[in-house]
Amino acid sequence: MPERAKQRTCTVEGAALLTQGCVQVYTGNGKGKTTAALGLALRAVGRGLRVCVFQFIKGGGPYGEHLVAAKLAPLFTIIQSGRPGWVNTKDISEDRKIAQEALGRARELLTSGCYDLFICDEINGAVGFGLIDVEQVLELISLRPERVELVLTGRNAHERVIEAADLVTEMREIKHYYKAGVPARTGIEM
Repeated sequence: MPERAKQRTCTVEGAALLTQGCVQVYTGNGKGKTTAALGLALRAVGRGLRVCVFQFIKGGGPYGEHLVAAKLAPLFTIIQSGRPGWVNTKDISEDRKIAQEALGRARELLTSGCYDLFICDEINGAVGFGLIDVEQVLELISLRPERVELVLTGRNAHERVIEAADLVTEMREIKHYYKAGVPARTGIEM
């Protein structure tokens, strides 16, 4: 089960493997943003980096990545935030409150010295829904320690976030099996 936002202490052992972290953005309407970030996380854990995936607007689960994180602990941590289901677009007040609390926790963890790779999954979507302000994401980017790689995923990344990033990849849908009626599948989408 994913770690819920709770106090965590860590001890940093040895020298950091990264001498220079960057800011990456995975955005676009195509499938694969979270999948690409999780692939990067797997590669990083394989090299001994400490990874935190902080999921915004993703309550519920567990998803496949949560199950593997438990097996790769303590190098791989996933923290979920959000209500089960999807954002209530008619009244975002509860979702905004949850996202704001999650953002505070993500800020603490990003600057804690506990992680080499920090992934804010669906943070761009949280901005798009009005749960987090773009200025708050820019502040998060500015707080990134020099040796930490920061990845921000989600559709419709704000132009200011794109400008602040070192690398931006856009996933573009060309064809999708959902349109042919294939539902989300365990082990592939969840």
